[in-house]
Amino acid sequence: MSKFITANELASKSITELRALFRAVHDDLTLSDPGTPERLRALASLENVSRALAAATNT
Repeated sequence: MSKFITANELASKSITELRALFRAVHDDLTLSDPGTPERLRALASLENVSRALAAATNT
């Protein structure tokens, strides 16, 4: 994936889509090398997906 995922991109996603994105970004994170831009993007994206999932499941 290696693309930064913004909160705006996630706003219209279903819980199923968010869970799939979480898994994909998590996989990217585990394959990335420490300190690389790819890892930083994955970490930031994972945080955004996690927040979107939390918001979607608490409504």
